[in-house]
Amino acid sequence: MDPLLATAVGATAGAVVAWVVSRSWPRPPSAADEARRREVEARAAAAERAVEEARAATEAAAAARRDAEVLAADAKARLAAAAGLSPAEARARALEELDRELAQERARRVEAVARQAREEADARARAVVCTALQRVAVAHATERTVTSVPLPDEAMKGRVIGREGRNAKAFEAATGCDLLVDETPGVVTISAFDPVRREVARRALAALVADGRIQPAQIEEAVATARRAVEGEVTEAGRRALLDADVGDAHPRVVELLGRLQWRTSYGQNVLRHAVEVAHLCGAMAGELGLDARTARRAGLLHDLGKAVEHDVEGGHAAVGADVARRCGEAPLVVNAIASHHEDVPQESAYAVLAQVGDAISAARPGARSDTVEKYVRRLADLERVAASFAGVEDAYAIQAGRELRVLVDGKAVSDAAALALAREIAAAVERELAYPGEVRVTVLRETRAVSYAR
Repeated sequence: MDPLLATAVGATAGAVVAWVVSRSWPRPPSAADEARRREVEARAAAAERAVEEARAATEAAAAARRDAEVLAADAKARLAAAAGLSPAEARARALEELDRELAQERARRVEAVARQAREEADARARAVVCTALQRVAVAHATERTVTSVPLPDEAMKGRVIGREGRNAKAFEAATGCDLLVDETPGVVTISAFDPVRREVARRALAALVADGRIQPAQIEEAVATARRAVEGEVTEAGRRALLDADVGDAHPRVVELLGRLQWRTSYGQNVLRHAVEVAHLCGAMAGELGLDARTARRAGLLHDLGKAVEHDVEGGHAAVGADVARRCGEAPLVVNAIASHHEDVPQESAYAVLAQVGDAISAARPGARSDTVEKYVRRLADLERVAASFAGVEDAYAIQAGRELRVLVDGKAVSDAAALALAREIAAAVERELAYPGEVRVTVLRETRAVSYAR
């Protein structure tokens, strides 16, 4: 080996041995090391004590919880034994009581919201309707359609009938009306469904009676003359109605049908005058609400158009009138107002609502319409029947000419909250099942009586 290399290897080996010896031989600990060791040992002891304390607290809590569960079970058992109920029955009863309280609270809140909305809506509606009524002043009484012709004497009846009834047969064939000659003194009655036909027959017979010459040829001439006069008046009446309502021009068929309404009545109310009145009411209310008054007046004027053709075409007058208006080029808003003013179809605009409201106001005002006693009594009986069909109702009385329905309920079966819901349900049933003018107020009366005796 090279002496230099051997010297270097020897030196390196000596250094490695010295380093190993220095690392493997333990040094005596210093004062800082001793202090650090004692601090670590103290912290470890504190951690062990904390763990022991936490374990003890956990065990104590578990024991307390077990004791509480035992006490709660014992208390439930004693409570169930005292009340005579099982836990499940007690829970069901508590939930039932909670449901009852929630239902009452819900009914109170619903009634409060409904009352507030009703007060605001009533105030606004009252202002609109009162303004409209003040601006539209009409007579309370209307003329009825005349269906009889007075005769100067009883001998005229024989001349009207003619030999073997030929004059009567010729008159009925020319007019399409039935001629009723009975024992009523001084009167001949004309019967027909079509009011215009009936008016033509009335005028023709009046002219024949005034002339005194009654024979088939004279009858045909008188009927033709009366028909031309009535047709002219039909057109004139229709144009006058359009002018009075200020709605502009209309299709000739619409003008004709409007004029035919002059001889049509509904419960004694002249339908054409009613239509014009509804037009003015709708226009006044539309002005108050910021809507187009002309469109509202047109919807109100044409709402009963179908009554002039309902004997010729199948269907209700609302649907028939809407179909005629559609074919005559009326606006969709007006067509829907005509079709929906009796709620046969959904109302698509505020103008449909105004037409319905105006129709109800015109029909329900005092003196506007007359009714038979039988229909009046039947309407009252139907109101009481609908109210009596509900559970908990003891008695029901229709008062104020059928404008108010007072319902007496069993105080034990119906609570105060349930009485509010019952009033709404009865009102909804009346709207759904009955037809009536105006509105019906439903009042539910609940009374609780406590009776005792002193002996």
